[in-house]
Amino acid sequence: MKYIKTAQTEQNNQATEVESIVKGIIEDIKTNGDEALKKYEVKFGKSDRAFRVSEEEIENCLNTIDPEQKALIDTVVERISAFAETQYKHLTPFETQFGDGITMGQRIIPIETVGAYIPGGRFPLLSSGPMVVAPAKVAGAKRIVACSPANYKGGIHPAVLYGLIKAGATDIFAIGGAQAIAAMAHGTESVPAVDMIAGPGNMFVAEAKKQVFGKVGIDLIAGPSEVLVFADESAKPGYIAADLLAQSEHDPFAKAVLITTSEDIANESMKEVERLLGTFADDSPAHQSWKNMGEVMVVDSIAEGINLCNENANEHLHLHLTDSRSYVDQLHNYGSLFIGEDSSVVFSDKVSGTNHTLPTNKAARYTGGLWVGSYLKVVTHQEITGEGTQFLAKHATEQSNLEGLEGHKLSAQVRIK
Repeated sequence: MKYIKTAQTEQNNQATEVESIVKGIIEDIKTNGDEALKKYEVKFGKSDRAFRVSEEEIENCLNTIDPEQKALIDTVVERISAFAETQYKHLTPFETQFGDGITMGQRIIPIETVGAYIPGGRFPLLSSGPMVVAPAKVAGAKRIVACSPANYKGGIHPAVLYGLIKAGATDIFAIGGAQAIAAMAHGTESVPAVDMIAGPGNMFVAEAKKQVFGKVGIDLIAGPSEVLVFADESAKPGYIAADLLAQSEHDPFAKAVLITTSEDIANESMKEVERLLGTFADDSPAHQSWKNMGEVMVVDSIAEGINLCNENANEHLHLHLTDSRSYVDQLHNYGSLFIGEDSSVVFSDKVSGTNHTLPTNKAARYTGGLWVGSYLKVVTHQEITGEGTQFLAKHATEQSNLEGLEGHKLSAQVRIK
C-alpha cells in the first residue's frame, strides 16, 4: 500500500470539555425543567420563543412553501416510507412448539414514544426529518416528538417543518442542541419524556445522547460524515472527485478517502478534487475537510483494497470497480454500500429510500444504521404445560441444585408431579 495523501489532523472535539458542559445541561434540565430549558435555548440557541410549534404556526409556515418544494418532500417521504415498510414486512413474529407442552415465540412491538432530533445546520436538509420520523411512523410508534433548532427566522424552516408533518411527527418543538436531548429524555413541563431518541447532530447532541442512554434508548452515536471510494483503473476521476467532495462539504471534520489499485487514477482524482474545489464557495467546509481529513491510498490488488475497506468500516462505501457487484459478498463493514459508479451516495442522502443516519468512527463493525427495526422491540414469550413442565422442571431442579440456587430449585421442584 502507498499513501498519496494522508490526513493532516485528527478530529479534536475537546471531548472532556464537551462532556462536562453536556452533563451540566442534562442535570439542570432534569432538576429544573422548562426554566433550565429556556435558559439554554437563550444561551445556545439564541431563541426565547415558545417551545412548541403551534398549529397556527405550522399552518402559516406551510402556506409559504411552493408546490414544487412540497412535491420534492412528498417523494422523499414516500420513498423512505416504502423502504421501511418493506423492511418491516421481513420481520416475522412466530409461535412454535419446541417439544410436547413447550410453546415459545416472539412478538414485534413498536416503541410507543419516540424522540426525533433534526439538526438545523447551514442549510435546510429536506430529507433529515423524514429519515428519522418516517421509519418510526411505519414501525407504529404512537407518539413521535420532534425537536429542531429555531434557527430560521425564529422558528424551524418551513420545508423542514413540512417534512416532519408529512412523515408523521405528532409533537414538534423548536428546540436544539443538548438541551433538546435532555428535555426529551427526562421530560419537562412542556416537552413529554420519550422512550428512545434518534437522529444525527453535532458533538453536543452526540454527547447528550451518550449520557442519556439507559434512561432512554438511542439509535447510534453518529459523528461527521465519512465516505470511502474504492476504485480500479476503469474508474472516472471526475466521478470520484465529485463523490469525495459531496461528503466533504457536510463538515470540516468530514472524512473522504480514496483507495485505488491505480496510481494514475489516484493522481488524476486529486487533480480533479482541487479543480472542483475552486468552484466551491470560500466558506464551504469542503476546503478544510479535504485539506485536513482527506486521504488517498494506492493498493497492490483488489484483495488488499477489500481488506482495507473492511478494516476502515466507513459510513459510506462506494465501489467504482469493474463488475462492482461481484465483490459485494466480500465486504462486511460499512454503514451503507453503493454498488457501481452511478450509485451516488447523494441519492441515499436525499431520496433513494435507504436511511442516511449511519454509523461512523468504525461503528459499522458492530451495527448498521437507523432503520424501521430501530423503533421495534422483539420480545419473547413462552407457555409451558403438561409434559413440557415436567421435562423442564426436572432439568431446572438439577441445574439449580448444582448452582446452589435454592429459590430457583424450589420454583422448579414444586411443579414436579
